Amino acid sequence: MEGILEGLLYVSGDDGLTLKQVMSILSLNEEEAKKLVYRLKRNYEEEDRGLRLNYLGNTFKLTTKQEHKEYYEKLLENPSTHTLSQAALEVLAIIAYNEPVTRGQVDEMRGVDSIFVLRKLLAKGLIKESGRSNLPGHPILYKTTDDFLDYFGLSTKEDLPDISITIDDSEEKDLFQSNYHEEKE
Repeated sequence: MEGILEGLLYVSGDDGLTLKQVMSILSLNEEEAKKLVYRLKRNYEEEDRGLRLNYLGNTFKLTTKQEHKEYYEKLLENPSTHTLSQAALEVLAIIAYNEPVTRGQVDEMRGVDSIFVLRKLLAKGLIKESGRSNLPGHPILYKTTDDFLDYFGLSTKEDLPDISITIDDSEEKDLFQSNYHEEKE
């Protein structure tokens, strides 16, 4: 059961899980859920573990250990880690062409959760928080930075390539007609 809880905490990311969620998802009573969380927390307290289970804001969250901070900083400062993944490029494009934009809007356009990519881009200084949206919950708005422009060799955002898409609607298509035809013998 600890492995399942660990996976659930990983998938929940920054949102974490409340005790009630743990109880509901794993079909446990309160006492069983508390024992399970406590066992996993003890497991993470071992010296050879890189994560810790914290209780923050009424939720349980996996976080990195503070005592390993210098190594995490080296990772972010290492020039070999400055290459951008396909996911990072997608998120940057969405932000650059739609800024300011919320995480939810980025997730909706990509069709997947983007929180880890956003964190990495924030740490690299390619995007920044630029206030709060008026949407419910007042989510954070993200914009690109001058470092973004430098990284891609742009003077201004106006130097971004035009990505207008045109769709040829001149020919009406039958969506139920297949192009596949069986050969008759």
